[in-house]
Amino acid sequence: MRRALALLIAVAASAVFVGAQARQTLDIWVVDVEGGNATLFVAPSGESLLIDTGNGGAAAARDTGRIMAAVTDAGLSRIDHLITTHWHADHFGAMAELAAKIPIRHFIDHGDTVEPQPGSTAFLRDVYPGLKAKGTYTVVKPGDRIPIADLDWRIVTSGGQVIKTPLPGGGNVNAFCRGVEPMPVDETENARSVGSVITFGAFRAVHLGDITWTKELELMCPNNPIGAVDLFIVSHHGQAISNSPALVHALHSRAGIMNNGVRKGGQPDAMKVLFSAPGMEDLWEMHFSQLSGQEYTVPGMFIANGVDDQPQALPIAPLAAPARGSAAAPPPVHNGQAYWFKVSARADGTFTVTNQRNQFSKTYAKK
Repeated sequence: MRRALALLIAVAASAVFVGAQARQTLDIWVVDVEGGNATLFVAPSGESLLIDTGNGGAAAARDTGRIMAAVTDAGLSRIDHLITTHWHADHFGAMAELAAKIPIRHFIDHGDTVEPQPGSTAFLRDVYPGLKAKGTYTVVKPGDRIPIADLDWRIVTSGGQVIKTPLPGGGNVNAFCRGVEPMPVDETENARSVGSVITFGAFRAVHLGDITWTKELELMCPNNPIGAVDLFIVSHHGQAISNSPALVHALHSRAGIMNNGVRKGGQPDAMKVLFSAPGMEDLWEMHFSQLSGQEYTVPGMFIANGVDDQPQALPIAPLAAPARGSAAAPPPVHNGQAYWFKVSARADGTFTVTNQRNQFSKTYAKK
């Protein structure tokens, strides 16, 4: 009996080992949380990291479900690391609901908020301490590394600071800084976003949260400390107060994924920068943006989610975005089936992006 039990345990352990070794790609799920930019990374080792947890309030259950669908697709039983880029409700709102569904081992952020709001204040005071107590906790600064087997994960922005020492492949003069005027200094949480550069062999991706224009110039000018990347997870839902040419054009990314909403991101000024980015073959959009209209959007095969009330014909002209801070009508609510983008990257630099809605995929060959 003991011998049979020992054999059974050995076979099970061997199966787990073979399963772990079977994964050869870095897999990335860019999840539709209505512009919250939740992104799940799973390394070939099986170790996982989630960036941001979507909206709170009435949308928390919806966004938790969408993230858990990606977690299930990835075959995970826990989340090893969670980065909260900054303390805006669309980036941390569903954290407690998610933590009730799956264990989270390591919580990472830039420190306390500089923009107290009722929701973030209550969460940081009453909820977050209890979540952190169930795992470990790290406040990161630029230059730090997140220890994940098979990956070189570098923090390049955090707490309003930017990396000063170039990463491998970075440090050259950034020609795209010339003539780019800074926008007003941003004192909000956006500018304090935790930004990451992720390297797997020859493949490189960048995710900078909601970092805004002036902070992008501080990071990228006069020299580019990041160098070229393969995949750009577009900053700040594709809004025009972020995504300066000094950043977007200097990255020379081969593909971009924009986690926008129907009326959140995708304004014409930002789309012009993205479409004119040197080396960018394709832009993938999480939602059809009414703010860009057909004039500034991408072909439908590159869009994961449309609009809930699909008209017979969509206008070509973009919808005028309301002035910041105005009492505009709320954007349409998308509570139906949501689709993600999945990226599978190999160590040689080859990567494939797949649109879950239509199963359209494109492979980008190694450089």
